[in-house]
Amino acid sequence: MSPPRLQRTLARPARVVGRGYWTGSEVTVEFRPAPAGSGVTFVRDDLVKKLDDPRVPVSVAFRQPASRRTVLRGPGGAEVAMIEHVVATLAGLGIDNCEVGVNATEMPGCDGSAAPFVEAIDAAGVAEQQAISDALVINRPVRCGDRDTWIEARPPMGPGLTIEYRLDYGPESSIGRQWLVVQVDEYSFRFEIAPARTFLLESEAAAIRSQGLASHVAATELLVFRDEVDADGDCQPIGNTLRYADECVRHKILDVIGDLALAGRPIIGHIVACCSGHQLNGDLVEALVATHPDRLRRRRSA
Repeated sequence: MSPPRLQRTLARPARVVGRGYWTGSEVTVEFRPAPAGSGVTFVRDDLVKKLDDPRVPVSVAFRQPASRRTVLRGPGGAEVAMIEHVVATLAGLGIDNCEVGVNATEMPGCDGSAAPFVEAIDAAGVAEQQAISDALVINRPVRCGDRDTWIEARPPMGPGLTIEYRLDYGPESSIGRQWLVVQVDEYSFRFEIAPARTFLLESEAAAIRSQGLASHVAATELLVFRDEVDADGDCQPIGNTLRYADECVRHKILDVIGDLALAGRPIIGHIVACCSGHQLNGDLVEALVATHPDRLRRRRSA
């Protein structure tokens, strides 16, 4: 197991501006330095004068039911949605403490990946703080799901967090079977995981648009695949080009990292998942927090 490290925050603020996938609303995300021990908290800057408490702590305790995305609602009623790429970036780059100011509910979709957030934080820089980062250390298996769709946390294979993801939508799907194991650290997150983009099937995209959502989203802003392999055997996304041959499973790992961040601290362990999504990932975090209260590496002065 890796030794404890110092907590980290941003050296200075960083901004990302874009539009939400679902609503199309323009939103500014500002990453701000935060004190040691404060964790990651969203602040609805647009609601500061409307709510007594516009803050939304990143915690599984505030998770709300939602389809295809992660939504949190703070104790004062403020809500943030599609947060998974934002919090995955902070976790993947080892940022323990950050205030994330936003002026809308939904985070920007950008190009469907976490790369724009990584670029912004890299430009701002990181500062170490005089406190030790705590971690949730998995000491026994915890599993959620059924036979076909599941996610399991196991004791660590080595230092830090390892994620193994198996993606299989069946033999007729244009998204082929994919499997990947990643030792999550700053390097692997920045170059192997963060650039992987959101994906969905053509029928799913049509269903979403029929509800009046995502009408502004272009093919270059995410990956859309045909429901089945066509007569020519084409498995490429429609109107787009893959960044990796296995980009879909890489994006699934990105989502897992973001959902694990709802634990409120780094996780040390081996995560194995098969076709899991945000709901199931969040269920696992709830189970881990409930079953591992004695496995927290506590913060202390350095």
